[in-house]
Amino acid sequence: MITLKAGDLVPNFTSKDQNGNAISLSDYKGKKLIVFFYPKASTPGCIMEACNLRDNYEVLQEQGYELLGVSADSEKRQANFRNKYNFPFPLLADESKEVLHIFGVWGPKKFMGRQYDGIHRMTFIINEKGIVERVIEKVKTKSHAAQILE
Repeated sequence: MITLKAGDLVPNFTSKDQNGNAISLSDYKGKKLIVFFYPKASTPGCIMEACNLRDNYEVLQEQGYELLGVSADSEKRQANFRNKYNFPFPLLADESKEVLHIFGVWGPKKFMGRQYDGIHRMTFIINEKGIVERVIEKVKTKSHAAQILE
């Protein structure tokens, strides 16, 4: 698993959001972008993380950040997740795992003694030029916005 790291240029990608709209990295050129990857929509940790980002969305925007959530869930599942919790940011339905592979967040995981492939909960902070400024590997789901702003 090769993960993008600070200083890396993020390759352009295009994926569908919860409404089937194509969203590309290039749409955010000239803006600071937070891309957060989460294992599965509507599961407890993911709800906590995304709701914390929603509740601090204005603060993040005041700092010049746009947000993009990504998981391998279907558009329908992402739409339900977004609508239920009123997220003001798009959620990418990366069913092909193309974006997950670009960032290097798909790989072996262990849970309760079982090993399987899945999404590693990670956040990438990307600058206006499309370069990774920071990678948060140990995401605190309850206080993720504070972690991003520190």
